[in-house]
Amino acid sequence: MKRRDLLKNTGLFGISALLAPALSAKGLSVKTPNEKLKIIVSGGHPDDPETGCGGTIKLLTNAGHQVINYYLTVGQGGIEGLSAQKAAEIRKKEAVEACRILGAQRVFGSQLDGAAEVNKARYDEILQFLEEQKPDVVFTQWPIDTHPDHRACSLLFYNAWLRSSSGFDLYYYEVMTGRQTQNFTPTVFVDISSVIESKRKACFAHKSQKVKEWYDNIHGVMEKFRGGQCYARYGEAFARQQPFGSNLFS
Repeated sequence: MKRRDLLKNTGLFGISALLAPALSAKGLSVKTPNEKLKIIVSGGHPDDPETGCGGTIKLLTNAGHQVINYYLTVGQGGIEGLSAQKAAEIRKKEAVEACRILGAQRVFGSQLDGAAEVNKARYDEILQFLEEQKPDVVFTQWPIDTHPDHRACSLLFYNAWLRSSSGFDLYYYEVMTGRQTQNFTPTVFVDISSVIESKRKACFAHKSQKVKEWYDNIHGVMEKFRGGQCYARYGEAFARQQPFGSNLFS
């Protein structure tokens, strides 16, 4: 058996591997799903969902699934020399444009850029949001990360996964691996070659983040590396949060 076939057969390859647990819970087939899923992609700031899994978001919306990007903050501290209010206005507009390109909806959280909180009130806030939305799948940031807002986002959504009555599937994504995301060990790889231009347009919508100066040398390299791991030109990688008592590849 070729390694490519082994990856597919063990559930480590492609968008089907991401959707399989959620569809299985509904008693549906991955190949011929007759019900669309609701997916929430959470990030600490505008641009985190796009850079971390913009290609996968586009594949999901192209397939007719509903995707909501949840931004924990509006990036108030992300533009040097501007007031928090002005920076927030600019970054919200950029996120709206990025979501338009990817076909996703957006929700902006109430936390402050650079000062995201992890406490009971914030845990309850995210849990209530997810209980209202009732998603089938949630993506969030990897918890071992140099940016405190990324860590906060991850812990808030992981806590909601532990407490939620809806039983959604949880996946972690990476951003700037080696610089921000640390010790990331993916279990699912997605070929994003067919939507790479849409992903890049969505990322480049965040003009205030000087994306032209760093994208090719950071995320562009990651896309090629993860693509190579799944025999594709470009790819994205995810780590699935395993249910209690399960085997690693269940």
